[in-house]
Amino acid sequence: MFTFLLVLLILDALVLIPVVLLQAGKGGGLAAMGGGGGTDTLFGSRQATTILTKATWWSGGAFVAIAFVLSILSSRPTRPSSILRQGLQQSAPATQQQAPAIPGVQQRPTQAAPAPAPAPAPAAPAPAAKQ
Repeated sequence: MFTFLLVLLILDALVLIPVVLLQAGKGGGLAAMGGGGGTDTLFGSRQATTILTKATWWSGGAFVAIAFVLSILSSRPTRPSSILRQGLQQSAPATQQQAPAIPGVQQRPTQAAPAPAPAPAPAAPAPAAKQ
């Protein structure tokens, strides 16, 4: 499910990019507001809605909705995918030994001492050479 939504989000982004870039400039942006652009409203005059404007709103809304759903899905805790893995995680042995707590002393994790290396076997005596 997560992978499907992620692919859908990427496809939506690939649609949203050209739709936004193909739109014509409105000409009533911040540059026109500061120097006597003669606009009747605060952010410019109302223009006709084109197919590109509608496509921008729909694809932008879909992008936000899919991103929101993906963020909810990724914040959920993961659970084991099978009963066997769950059993293995519960029966995993502890790898560190715990020392008894001494009041006022900071505890550090202890590690098990490594097993001593086996001593090398003595070399067999060489056979005597005949003369």
